[in-house]
Amino acid sequence: MEEIFGKNGLISKHHKEYEFRGGQVKMAEAVLRAFEEKKHLIVEAGTGTGKTMAYLVPAIAYSLATNKRVIISTGTKNLQEQLMEKDIPFLQKIMPKKFSAAYMKGRSNYGCLYRIKKAETQPILEGLDELDHFEEVRRWVRETETGDRAELVNLPENISFWSRINAKSETCLGQKCPDFEPCYITKMRERAEDADIVIVNHHLFFADLNVRGNQYGKVLPDYGAVIFDEAHLIEDIAADYFGVQISSFQIDELVRDADSLPITDAVVSRDLTKLSAKIIGLADQFWTRFIQTRNNQEGRFPLLPNSFAQKMKSGEIHATPLGEAYFALDGALERLENGVDVYAEKMPEAESLLKRVRQTRFDLDFICKQSEKNYVYWLEKRGRGMFLRASPIDVSSLLNEKLFEKTETVVLTSATLSANGKFDFIKERLGLEPKKTDTLVAPSAFDYKKQAIIYIPKAMPDPRAPEYNQMAAAEIVKLLQITSGRAFVLSTSNYAMNALYELVSMRVNFPCLIQGSMSKAGLLDRFRRTPNAVLFATSSFWQGVDVRGEQLSCVIIDKLPFAVPSDPVVAARTKFIDENGGKSFFDYSVPNAVITLKQGIGRLIRSKTDKGVIALLDTRLRTKSYGRDFINSLPSTRVTAELKDVAGIFNV
Repeated sequence: MEEIFGKNGLISKHHKEYEFRGGQVKMAEAVLRAFEEKKHLIVEAGTGTGKTMAYLVPAIAYSLATNKRVIISTGTKNLQEQLMEKDIPFLQKIMPKKFSAAYMKGRSNYGCLYRIKKAETQPILEGLDELDHFEEVRRWVRETETGDRAELVNLPENISFWSRINAKSETCLGQKCPDFEPCYITKMRERAEDADIVIVNHHLFFADLNVRGNQYGKVLPDYGAVIFDEAHLIEDIAADYFGVQISSFQIDELVRDADSLPITDAVVSRDLTKLSAKIIGLADQFWTRFIQTRNNQEGRFPLLPNSFAQKMKSGEIHATPLGEAYFALDGALERLENGVDVYAEKMPEAESLLKRVRQTRFDLDFICKQSEKNYVYWLEKRGRGMFLRASPIDVSSLLNEKLFEKTETVVLTSATLSANGKFDFIKERLGLEPKKTDTLVAPSAFDYKKQAIIYIPKAMPDPRAPEYNQMAAAEIVKLLQITSGRAFVLSTSNYAMNALYELVSMRVNFPCLIQGSMSKAGLLDRFRRTPNAVLFATSSFWQGVDVRGEQLSCVIIDKLPFAVPSDPVVAARTKFIDENGGKSFFDYSVPNAVITLKQGIGRLIRSKTDKGVIALLDTRLRTKSYGRDFINSLPSTRVTAELKDVAGIFNV
């Protein structure tokens, strides 16, 4: 590793901007050792460590030496593109031995040749604009080699007909499709089968892990080792894919595809159309009952055990109004299943649809009966969509059984994996066995003592106090005057974000932006281009956001980012820990909040020349015993309660 990453190493000879980083060498050595010893490894490597190169080089060496493929899974599209467009091509030029790499995305990112051809004769478009967009898709299909939606740069992000022509698995006809050979998914998988390194995202990885070994086969090619970058995201994503979900969109698409089956018998076709209309009506009643119970509120809510049926004093079980709506919908879906079953053997579209109807009925039954005790059942309303979900409360045993026991080496890395200097939390949550798992905190490339200062005010009230937002706004105004704007104000809720925006924006002369006013990419671009801008945001801006230089000189965080205790998944996890002898606040809530806080703080210092202020307005850091866990996890730099010290960082 020294010969590659050292001051006179291979990379320095070919990279004009190369800087020697001791943390990068230590990480590369640890990753190589994990491959050699067939162990798992957790590495915390902050911004500036050069972690992608530190795991890529050992991964390539391992793959070439053992002839085993390495999967690299990331949490964000930006990191995938960095790996495939920058880091891997660079290494392919300079490494002494040749290696190949492939990029796999989720199926909905790709166009489906069969469905695009069908769309040419079916009315799927809305308005003249969409007609022009579809014509562009048709021209693109004749030229593209990958079929990747990302190539259509001139099309709007949310064209309504894309879901009708993409290659999602629910509508795939598999090997019975007339376009199976030229299919973009077929070609993507062929490229991956021939590659030494395969880049995927966490969602695709866990979609594969969930079906691997059952009747659905596999999504990814076989592999000998896995590297998870942005590994702090794994628990929640794994819980989604090991669980069950039904959405209002899903049932709508099911009915729409039933209507478009190429059935020539006019009577059968008419009956199917009538049944489809009935299912839509019953589904609307079903989802409306949920909306009525929650007053049309957005958010995530628990599904109580008696939501669908109640036990009477007599001992009899009676369906609730929601239960009656479910039984009516299931009955209509059963009739659709029987109607489609007749055509399944002679019509690939009908066979595919039959599987989807059966899976939908199974998933609805699983969620509504709530018979599996180790799952949390919940409802989410988001925009026009309604989602019913069942998620495993604890994924550690599933991950241990399906991943860590069956894979020689798994490397997990992120800028935030430890809490209070320890990795106990991430090991326990993901099911890693201590004896088989090494850990490393890679030394930072930044000098935080010179580059940053942490400000924690003295006189703030408890965050739950009614006057808190007013006091927080006053502190933010003072900080912005010192830093001339150039700040992120990160809140733990939409309510707090909006309240602080209203209170602060009218009292400062700096341009104030707020999350939700435009797309995330658009907001970041506006922030970078607007001198002295201030951006008010919530959770999606706490991670995966990179603004370098003076434009971002201050990150202000209103409260410690504890997960909302009433969230159904959080509530189920904390209850599970407490019932099994743990202390959920200290075992789960505090370390989880520490890792989230470190993500938010990580937005500030992104290069060796950056300087700035980290302002934490929550004085529980000083007043509560658990505050020490947070303080001990922060970058090693000066902590002050005096505003006069804040300006000094820009003069160092």
